[in-house]
Amino acid sequence: MSSFLGRFSLLWFLFFFGHFSAIALPPPDDIPEEVLATEIITEARSPLNNEPLTTEEYVTLTEKQANSKYPPQISSDIRQKIFLLRIINLIRTISPL
Repeated sequence: MSSFLGRFSLLWFLFFFGHFSAIALPPPDDIPEEVLATEIITEARSPLNNEPLTTEEYVTLTEKQANSKYPPQISSDIRQKIFLLRIINLIRTISPL
């Protein structure tokens, strides 16, 4: 009798809740990530001021940044926030809270 109830409850569960698994599927018009990873991106944005750049301008800018002997300049506000985050991480390693 208990195996009958077990089978019945499993069938009842699948009948009423089995359609929720279809919700997890992507929409049919969605492009798979594998296809997107092979696409060649021809437009880019400047990491300095977020302006649109052509491919040639982007390559020259990245080469210029890579060949620079000076590190990139960070504003004092961002430096202060990084310092505070490092202090918070230090406190978290010491304190269990």
